[in-house]
Amino acid sequence: MTATLHVIFGPSGAGKSTYARELARSEPAVHFAIDDWMARLFAADMPEPLEFEWMMARVERCEAQIWSVAAATMAAGTSVVLDLGLMRKSDRARVAEIAQACELPIQFHFVTASSEVRRARVLERNEVRGETFAIEVNPDMFDFIEGVYEAPEAEELRGAIISES
Repeated sequence: MTATLHVIFGPSGAGKSTYARELARSEPAVHFAIDDWMARLFAADMPEPLEFEWMMARVERCEAQIWSVAAATMAAGTSVVLDLGLMRKSDRARVAEIAQACELPIQFHFVTASSEVRRARVLERNEVRGETFAIEVNPDMFDFIEGVYEAPEAEELRGAIISES
């Protein structure tokens, strides 16, 4: 069996983390979630108010390490589930380019929900702090992320598995 790179993407609060965890259990695959890495490595040092440049520098470091470990995992024959956010089209294209350059079988998974449902989920996740909680996303952060997110066009979704909740 060939290891597959499963790439999860969608807007904030869509259910990506839940979907990614369930997919990793069912495959089986190793799950890499950027939120988990950021929370463990940098949450204690996070400036108030949050600075975009500070955050992005650390996201880039985490992604580089995730890619390194994910590549080794796939080389050993185990599938990987990447939950990196991938809010912008260029981020998703970069992942596809890396997979193609490394000749990795790739499957995109688009997870989405209405804005109202997503906002409510994020607020609930902040309160409950359950399995998928990594970092609190306050309403201002949610609005900021909404402004950064680029919805996929039909061409980008061709071949993707779509999960709408």
